Amino acid sequence: MLTAAAELFARHGFHGVGIDDIGAAVGISGPALYRHFRSKDAMLGEMLVAISEHLLTGGQAKVDNAPDPQVALRELIRWHVDFALDAPALITVHMRDLANLTDPDRRRVRALQRRYVEVWVDTIRKTMPQVAEPAARAAAHGVFGLINSTPHSAHLDREQMAQLLSRMALAALTTPGVLPDE
Repeated sequence: MLTAAAELFARHGFHGVGIDDIGAAVGISGPALYRHFRSKDAMLGEMLVAISEHLLTGGQAKVDNAPDPQVALRELIRWHVDFALDAPALITVHMRDLANLTDPDRRRVRALQRRYVEVWVDTIRKTMPQVAEPAARAAAHGVFGLINSTPHSAHLDREQMAQLLSRMALAALTTPGVLPDE
C-alpha cells in the first residue's frame, strides 16, 4: 500500500491523490485503507518515518560492519546510491511533501535525518580527520543532493548509474583540497 501510495504521490503530489486512487492502485476500495491507516496523512507519515528509519539503521550497520573508515565511507555511499536508484518515488515524495506531514511526524523524520547525517559526518571525519565538522556536514548534504537527484537524472542503466554516482560521490568527498581543513 505504501509503495503504491508513494508512486502516486510522486506522480501527482500528496494533494493530487485521493484515498480512492490509492485503494484502486492496490485493488481495494479507498475506504478499506482505513483498516490499515487512520488517514492519508498517517499514510504519508508512516511512509516517510519508515524510510528515514531504514536509512539510519542501514547506514549505521554499514559503518559498524566496515573494517576501517575508508571502507565505511564507500559502503555508506553505495547504501545511499542503492536507495536512491531503487526508491526514486520516495525521494520525490520526501522532497515535495515533507511539509504535508503532521508536526509530530515531521519532527520525527527530521530527528532521524539528523542522526543519519551524523553517521556520515562521523565517517567523513574518521576518513579525513583534518576536515572540520561543519565542512563534513556540508559535504554530506552536498553528496545527498548529488545522489538524490536520480529521479531526475537517471539516464543510464541502473548499474552504470550506480557506478557513476558512487565514483562522483567518493571523488567529491575524498579528492585532496576539495574539503577545507580545520
